[in-house]
Amino acid sequence: MKASCWWIALSAVVLLPEMSFAGIFGKKAPVPQWGLDAYKTKTPDYAHDANAVILYDEYVETIDAQGRTVEREREAIRILKPQGRGNTCAVGHDEDEKINYFRAWTIGADEKQYQAQDTDFVDVGDTDIPIMLSTYKVKVAHPPAIDVGAVVICESEEVMQPYIQEKDWQVQQGIPVVFEALEIDLPPGKAHFEAWHGAGSAKAVEVSPNHWRWEMRDVHPLDLRDIPSHPEWSALAMRMSVQWGDAAVDGKDNEWKAIGAWVTKLESGRPEPTPEIATRVQTLIAGAPDFYTKLSRITGSIQNEIRYFIVLRGIGGLQAHYAGDIYRNRYGDCKDKTTLLISMLQVAGIRAYYMPVDSRRGVVDPDDPSLLGNHMITAIEIPADVQDTRLQAVVKARDGKRYLIFDPTNERTPAGDLPAYEQGGYGLLAAGDASQVMQLPILTPDASGAERVGEFKLTADGLLTGSVETTRMGDEGGDVRQTLKQEDQKELHDGLERSLGQDIPGVSLIGFKYDEPKDLDKPVKLHYELSAQQYARQAGPLLLVRPRVVGSDVLPSDNKTRTVPIDLEATGHWHDSYDIALPEGYAVDEMPDPVNLEMDFASYHSSVTSKGKTLHYERDYKVKEVELPSGRAQDFRKLESTILTDEKSTVVLKRQ
Repeated sequence: MKASCWWIALSAVVLLPEMSFAGIFGKKAPVPQWGLDAYKTKTPDYAHDANAVILYDEYVETIDAQGRTVEREREAIRILKPQGRGNTCAVGHDEDEKINYFRAWTIGADEKQYQAQDTDFVDVGDTDIPIMLSTYKVKVAHPPAIDVGAVVICESEEVMQPYIQEKDWQVQQGIPVVFEALEIDLPPGKAHFEAWHGAGSAKAVEVSPNHWRWEMRDVHPLDLRDIPSHPEWSALAMRMSVQWGDAAVDGKDNEWKAIGAWVTKLESGRPEPTPEIATRVQTLIAGAPDFYTKLSRITGSIQNEIRYFIVLRGIGGLQAHYAGDIYRNRYGDCKDKTTLLISMLQVAGIRAYYMPVDSRRGVVDPDDPSLLGNHMITAIEIPADVQDTRLQAVVKARDGKRYLIFDPTNERTPAGDLPAYEQGGYGLLAAGDASQVMQLPILTPDASGAERVGEFKLTADGLLTGSVETTRMGDEGGDVRQTLKQEDQKELHDGLERSLGQDIPGVSLIGFKYDEPKDLDKPVKLHYELSAQQYARQAGPLLLVRPRVVGSDVLPSDNKTRTVPIDLEATGHWHDSYDIALPEGYAVDEMPDPVNLEMDFASYHSSVTSKGKTLHYERDYKVKEVELPSGRAQDFRKLESTILTDEKSTVVLKRQ
């Protein structure tokens, strides 16, 4: 379960009652000259297979002496295929922003010109999120005559949120961009600093005193289709961040420190404990024998008693509610849960800090200081005298202090652990002058995984029956807990049977039972029974049997040149042990050789043995990293090939 709460308001979209925007669409007007010029741009050869192409996209940010921004955007998009009709223009807005104007035109394939009217502009939002209430909306233009060959031309101007003093310029898109530009017009004496993420960059040109412009041409789209095991799109796409507020300081470490100090100031006073919070904490930690017990009781109360619900209004997309209100209302989003946790830990004498992150590993880039992110978690300071192996998700700051990284929004991950999707990413320790960007820990393989034990019986006609007990630990156990929370018995049955069907065609699930302990640090167990007709294949006097009955760990692969990193998803340790009772009148004739592969990022070992009338399969698989560079593609394919060969290997039984 990937948790995210849109702690940056610009990431959230919700449909709410219509606001009045009188006059922002303007009266009838011809297509502006810049739009006519963009229309004349030829579609480049590299874009012919795309659904649409951005011919022109220009942002101009005009900043006043107080740091508030007026943003103007001009964009022209050519529709190349019917599937490209959804590419149009949009302006996000909240209660702290104001759209000065938003106009759109279409130059049709027949070269006729059309202008969008008031009814062609609609507010849209993400209605799939029932646990969110927000004042943020996106106004989308749907001008007429958007057919293949048409060019959509849009222009807008908006007064931006006063508390945001950075621009995150998304340079790379999902469709090609012929030309794009960004301008930052600053007051005299006001500094700015830029940072790039992803391949490529552009040099700033000072077009007038303290007025800077960046231009990019022929930016190819980032297309991750048919690329197996790829990182998140947003982690790879090229972008640039420009700072002109307190974070406009020289040096990336100084920029991160300034952003962290801003977050610290923004949330100042929010975690102040109330008498009710203090009483609750004292009750929770009474008799706790050690730091871990004290900590886990508090984190467990946040996970179990505070319902996850997002309320975003203006700066509320960034600033948490007060701890007392969160505790009294019994709900909150990620930054609220972190606030209440910091408050409760403070009562217990434990220091903790806000840590903005992104639930998509790789989006937060240490080389690109920015507020960009969608989630808030907690960094808990570990006292110097505490040494506890249960505290696994630990990082060390520059001053030597140790912090336990904990996500209070994830209700299925115990204290000491960290969800797999956050491991190896980066977060900002917001601790005033001690603020710094930190890499989140990557847990050892033994922190998560599964153990499967199966006992089966095979008959001479190929029928396989048996039972399996699977024990899932750590993050894998957390995923199962989430599934158990969301699905009923029929859904669980059907999902399990479908999963088994990928390994055993024609399988029937006879029965199953989950054992979910109350304590989050205890493993979740699943016991099930199955049967499968014709599991063993007849070949004259021979029976061909696949000893690896259930479980598949091979991801789709290819031999194409790899240009993006390889996402291994999670570290883990998986062990299988299966016994198959052989049918009467048959003995083992041939067995596959043992498999032994040791690599720096993974290991895989398996063996098949025979003793009396029993066939035994043993397998041990470990993944030690969460991501590999693209240059390791051949090693990754070797691992996949080894696993696939082992999963398909067969034992030959011969009739005696």
